[in-house]
Amino acid sequence: MTEAPTRRAGGRSARREARKDGAGGGDSQAIWPGVVGGRFRPLSDRDVERVHETALRILEEIGLTSATPRCVETVTRAGGRLTDDGRLLMPASLVEETLAVAGRGFKLCAQDPAHDIDPSDTRVHLGTSGAAVHIVDSETRAVRDSTLADLYDMARLAQALPNIHMFQRTVVARDLSDPREMDLNTAFACMAGTTKHVGSSFTNGDHLRDAVEIMRLIAGGAEALRARPFLCVSTCFVVPPLTFAEEALEVIEVAAEAGLPLKLVSAGQAGATSPAALAGSVALQTAEVLAGLVYLNLLSPGHPALFGALPFVSDLRTGAMSGGSAEQGLLMAACAQMAQRYDIPCAVSAGMTDSKMPDFQAGYEKGYTELMSALAGANLIYEAAGMYGSLLACSLESFVLDNDLIGAVMRATRGIEVTDETLSLEAIREVCIDGPGHFLGHDQTLSRMQSDYFYPALGDRTTPQEWADNGAEDLLAQARRRTREILDEPVVAHIPPEIDAEIRARFPIRLNAGVGRERASA
Repeated sequence: MTEAPTRRAGGRSARREARKDGAGGGDSQAIWPGVVGGRFRPLSDRDVERVHETALRILEEIGLTSATPRCVETVTRAGGRLTDDGRLLMPASLVEETLAVAGRGFKLCAQDPAHDIDPSDTRVHLGTSGAAVHIVDSETRAVRDSTLADLYDMARLAQALPNIHMFQRTVVARDLSDPREMDLNTAFACMAGTTKHVGSSFTNGDHLRDAVEIMRLIAGGAEALRARPFLCVSTCFVVPPLTFAEEALEVIEVAAEAGLPLKLVSAGQAGATSPAALAGSVALQTAEVLAGLVYLNLLSPGHPALFGALPFVSDLRTGAMSGGSAEQGLLMAACAQMAQRYDIPCAVSAGMTDSKMPDFQAGYEKGYTELMSALAGANLIYEAAGMYGSLLACSLESFVLDNDLIGAVMRATRGIEVTDETLSLEAIREVCIDGPGHFLGHDQTLSRMQSDYFYPALGDRTTPQEWADNGAEDLLAQARRRTREILDEPVVAHIPPEIDAEIRARFPIRLNAGVGRERASA
């Protein structure tokens, strides 16, 4: 179990001073990356086994179509079978054998080792992802196309906000039309904007090969990158139901050769490309991710990969995606349980509100979907910051808002530790028999205010009258101001200028980094 950080030193007067100054400010010792979850289990142990058994039958009896020749040859040589109508079947024995050697115990590295992620057991981390095509402005209510500069700004926000633990591509750079340029610039903007672990996706293997060369330049060589790969390749290698995406299989092959971790994603939509029955949706997406794990581990046994079973929800009245639904939270929690059944680090999606703006609907949908996933012990919760309109839009100021929300989710996930000290018998005795009859100034109260309580950076806990006297500023206005403050800070480049110059000389990098908030893609 992840240990809490050591409590700050200091005597009673120092603790009093911290309390008077409103200690915390959003940076509380009560939470840390990798808080252990796993208390919420929507599936019973028997349910988990039934889903597993169904997934094995799907692979053995139904199989997948559109496998590439290399995939067919690799799987059939290991015991799979190609039917006359072109479906690739994987017997249960093959699945179990490859699961036995699947990657476990790996870390997701960052350019700065201080931000490395341990996704083992039920340790929980939250971060970003998505492919939004719009930016929403909460002040003007305008909607515009997203750009490469927006993506870079979001990476910088993630760098500055402590509760966003990793950064995967959030928006599509719609100011770039060439697919190769878009893939390379997307990855570069992520890597240039933050030293935290990053993720991106690639259209085909050739684009990823070019990106690997960029990563090797940043890392200091091929072996340095292999030792500490700081980018996870996210690939939707399957098009539900049960159809391989041929170019994405090539991406898996290139990532395996380069030693880059993979997020193997199956993102069916319940009622459309996945069964409307929630259990069936979990079973299908589990089967599809297992198929990816089989192929990957036949290519590269033990290769680090995340279990990305992501059944999304349809509003069955319209067929539209409903990323903020209660069912979405249940599905992600259930998929976390399936990954835990295989002891493979999992990736889920939560925080994909259907609301178009940072409003009441956004708050409650983000809150319960992220909390269900965290309580279930999902290792990596993507889409947890910034996303709106069921992944179609993103908001810069929402990164600041969601940083507070994620902190509260992490504190709730941590739960309550019961020890002789926390049961507080002696503190109760001292206060009630010899003390003032309250705990306000007690040593235990002062010593635990940082270790046990999370304090939001923006959330307003003043009285209504104090709020009015202070100008009655709403939360969105504060978030917009804080976002501007972060983005107006001087850009501190962590990629050495000579490496940056070499990358730009060899590849079509369009990001004009380091020239302030008004930069734009050329």
